[in-house]
Amino acid sequence: MLNNIGLPGLLLIAVVVLVLFGRGKISGLMGEVGKGITAFKKGVKDGTQEIEDATSESAARDVTPAAEAAEKDKL
Repeated sequence: MLNNIGLPGLLLIAVVVLVLFGRGKISGLMGEVGKGITAFKKGVKDGTQEIEDATSESAARDVTPAAEAAEKDKL
């Protein structure tokens, strides 16, 4: 059903939306969408950075249990 819309149909929908909501409300809505996309990208970047930090930190950390370390020191 949606495959038959085409360019004239999209233009008609755009005009109807513009008439119903007005230019100011649509530009404000697009500004909020832009802020949301920016916040999402920042969150993904921060999450990736946290994962990278955790993996590099765990690789450098000594994970030997304290009892085994004490026994090795005695030998």
